Amino acid sequence: MTIVERIKNLAKDKKISLAELERKTKLSNGTIRRWDEKTPGVDKVQKVADYFNVSVDYLLGRSDFHIETIAAHHDGEEWTKEELEEIERFKDFVRLKREKK
Repeated sequence: MTIVERIKNLAKDKKISLAELERKTKLSNGTIRRWDEKTPGVDKVQKVADYFNVSVDYLLGRSDFHIETIAAHHDGEEWTKEELEEIERFKDFVRLKREKK
């Protein structure tokens, strides 16, 4: 999956257009679509990653895991299924990072 495809999927999930994303991240009109043929600058990719709260590695296809939020857990409470799944995703993310070093 290309960087543009990943961004399109994230935008679709968030129910915004690429044009709206470009306005919100202060990128010029059509910038993201051109990334299919031209390598984007790191600063621009970081803006998009920050907007979606994902890693640059995820956008670049170097990781299939993206972290959106970290679940809050309070002492004395039972762990929810979602919290346990999130912990597993994070463990996989860390494992992949270590393997790439």
